[in-house]
Amino acid sequence: MRIIDILRQEGVHISFEVFPPKTDAGYGTVLHAVDDIGALKPAFISVTYGAGGGTSKNTVNIAAHIKDDLHVPSLAHLTCASSTKPEVEKVIKRLKKRGIENVLALRGDLPKDVDFPIQNHYRYASELIQDIKAQGDLCVGAACYPEGHVESEHKEEDILHLKEKVDCGVDFLTTQMFFDNSILYNFLYRIREKGINVPVLPGIMPVTNGKQMERICALSGTVLPQRFRAIVDRFGDDPRAMSQAGIAYATDQIIDLIANGINNIHIYSMNKPEIAAAIMTNLSEIIK
Repeated sequence: MRIIDILRQEGVHISFEVFPPKTDAGYGTVLHAVDDIGALKPAFISVTYGAGGGTSKNTVNIAAHIKDDLHVPSLAHLTCASSTKPEVEKVIKRLKKRGIENVLALRGDLPKDVDFPIQNHYRYASELIQDIKAQGDLCVGAACYPEGHVESEHKEEDILHLKEKVDCGVDFLTTQMFFDNSILYNFLYRIREKGINVPVLPGIMPVTNGKQMERICALSGTVLPQRFRAIVDRFGDDPRAMSQAGIAYATDQIIDLIANGINNIHIYSMNKPEIAAAIMTNLSEIIK
């Protein structure tokens, strides 16, 4: 089922994200976690991309398993920065062959110390989106950044680039994680003013340990509200308490989003079905 059709339906739609194993040896463990998350009957499950092509086949295989065996719609990520255009074309063909209708088109991190353009490589996600759209009737999602992309000097510039992606045929957007809902509400207002009217799924990250928080800040530059900093400072050294507090904080964000009319929400569940289950339990009466 096409994700854009799900997002247009009435009701609240909660989706989760999983990632493939770094090596084939971990495939069974990841699949077990995927099965447990699938049992929660989310709106869909997205599968991140094995960069460099080494384990990208697992993205396709897991997405097909979710769709065929768990009977849950799947969304396969496709990252182009580290792959040539012919390599990306092969992945798209594999996705279509397995009946996967939904792709999240991402540029990914550009190789360091390399000057673009490089022959047969993509520089921008918009180029990838155009190629995907040219190769068949696929539902295409893309990423957006409520706090601005780390490579953009100004938020206005970032929104102009986002408009370029949407104009290439993007059906929906998923945000980078954020921890202050007012940032999202302000972002939605600004992009609607620029004519970006496709559905936007807020991306919520349940932070369940202090080290995870350090990695998030280093990679994305995400702003941490003082309320959240206090939680990490107080409970960061107690794994069980931090897990409970992180799930509660994420649940509170989701409830606020739903109360303000946002019914499509994506959760970065990090292959942890126990976290996904706890959040779904917390929302059981709200989303029924």
